[in-house]
Amino acid sequence: MEFIDYYKILGVDKKATEGEIKSAYRKLARKYHPDLNPDDKDSKKKFQEINEANEVLTDAEKRKKYDKHGKDWQHAEQFEKAKQSNYSQNQYQSSGDFGQSGEYDFSDFFSSMFGGQQTGQKQGRSHSYKGQDYNTEFHLSLVDAYTTHQQTLDINGNKVRITIPAGIENGQVIKLKGHGGEGTGENLNGDLYITFRITPHPIYRRTGNDLHITAHIDLYTAVLGGESVLETMNGKLKLKVNPETQNGTKIRLKGKGFPIYKQEGHFGDLYVTYLVKLPTNLTENQKELFIQLSKS
Repeated sequence: MEFIDYYKILGVDKKATEGEIKSAYRKLARKYHPDLNPDDKDSKKKFQEINEANEVLTDAEKRKKYDKHGKDWQHAEQFEKAKQSNYSQNQYQSSGDFGQSGEYDFSDFFSSMFGGQQTGQKQGRSHSYKGQDYNTEFHLSLVDAYTTHQQTLDINGNKVRITIPAGIENGQVIKLKGHGGEGTGENLNGDLYITFRITPHPIYRRTGNDLHITAHIDLYTAVLGGESVLETMNGKLKLKVNPETQNGTKIRLKGKGFPIYKQEGHFGDLYVTYLVKLPTNLTENQKELFIQLSKS
């Protein structure tokens, strides 16, 4: 039987960590998954190989046996079993367990590892594996992220309705269990990981649960004081402007910011920065008034 190099199949070094092995497996599984390569026999075979390799190398005990015995692992393991059953080595070698003829869905090596029996005739293998995990991005506006709402996703032709909680952050990932690729065995479908991307808002800037906005006030209001009406995500808000407000003055409105994720009724703060608009197209009288003010 030809030796199968599981490390080579996954494209990893023999000293690779379990995390590196799993990462390599996910990338290859995504590439060769039957759902993405229908009627492609080569992809199906490759998918079986990488699942087999992952199954062995991510199990510490199986990997240890594989690393220890290499291509002779099957013979060594079977020989130990034979000795434990009080069979002689000759009996073991003539038992036909090596499967010298016939074709198999998975490798002979893999079959022996998981207790499969070979009789020299073609047999199917019942092997359970978890389906491929899917990753996708979902784009939301800042206004959409402000309120709890529902969205419908199309996943492999299936409509899945999800609830998006208010306050979801840019880059946040949500897992939908069982909505990934189809696996074999009960409850072995992969999962769907959704990464949310929040598009920038033309007026508001979000930092965590806080919002930042610029409010323009005219020179007269800045000098004399008055009111400024601010358009917020939750409606209009009337602000009191103190006399002699300087350009760039920042105020904080507590609890008027962005909703806190999964904490209903709780909000961050709203920071308002005043920008003073200087008057233009002054009349001669207005200019004279400014001249008088500058001399006082």
